[in-house]
Amino acid sequence: MSEEKQRYSQEELNEFQEIIIEKLNNARKEVAFIKETLSRRNDSGTDNTASTSKVLEDGADTQEKESLNQLASRQLKFIQQLENALIRIKNGSYGVCIKSGKLIPKERLKAVPHTQHTIEAKMSRND
Repeated sequence: MSEEKQRYSQEELNEFQEIIIEKLNNARKEVAFIKETLSRRNDSGTDNTASTSKVLEDGADTQEKESLNQLASRQLKFIQQLENALIRIKNGSYGVCIKSGKLIPKERLKAVPHTQHTIEAKMSRND
C-alpha cells in the first residue's frame, strides 16, 4: 500500500529549519554570555586585597574558568552541528540516516535536530 518515505517535504524541512535556527540563536547567546563572563573574571577587581585566602580563590577561579571554557567548547561544537544541519536541509540530505539510509523519525529530529542517525543506528554504533 504505502511506500516508505525517502525524504521530508519542503514544508517539513522548513519546520525543522525554524527549530534549528531557534536553537542556533540560543546557543550563540549562551556562548556570548560565557565569553563575557570569562572576560569579566579576567578583570581584577578591588577585592584582591586579602592575601590569606588568595590561593584558595585562585584555585576556585581557575576551576571555574576551566568549566566555563569546556561549556563554551561544547556549545561551539553544538553550533557547528546545527549549522551543518542547515546545510543538509539546503542540499536535501537532512533527516536521512547516514548509516542506514532510512528516514529519521520526526520526533527524534525535533528533539535532536542536528542528528544524522536513527536511534537504531546510534545504538548499534555504541555497541
